[in-house]
Amino acid sequence: MTKALQQQDVSVLAAAKNGLQYLTANDWTLIADKAIRKPFKEGEAIVLQGRRTHGLFLLLKGTASVQIPNGSPRAIGPGEVCGEISFLDDLPATATVNALGPVDTYYLDRQTLQSLFELFPHLGSRFYRSLSFSLSRRLRELIADTGSSKKT
Repeated sequence: MTKALQQQDVSVLAAAKNGLQYLTANDWTLIADKAIRKPFKEGEAIVLQGRRTHGLFLLLKGTASVQIPNGSPRAIGPGEVCGEISFLDDLPATATVNALGPVDTYYLDRQTLQSLFELFPHLGSRFYRSLSFSLSRRLRELIADTGSSKKT
């Protein structure tokens, strides 16, 4: 991966309004340096419900659909994360995430992130705080959607 492409990726991740908001530009640079860039074609599964991810995906470009059982699909875009629940609890994924068009991602496996967090503990703290905030936001949206569907 070229430095110019990596800088462009870092800019996308740092500017995302629904991304990992507590990470700094330096944090993103450290993460991007260790990440594996993985492209997905339209319709291709990024995460499969029932399978472990052993890491997480950060969307760089494109849009993906998150489908949870008995729920409406949700779209996620650049800067957002998927596979995070399986990453956190080391259990199978709770949702399927499919590319809605061409999607570029960064993949970070658990061991790589843990090594990075051991070297930079404050990065780990900001990362997990950001992940908690993202999961909290998504849970609130899901609860709001569930409440509105019961009223109709």
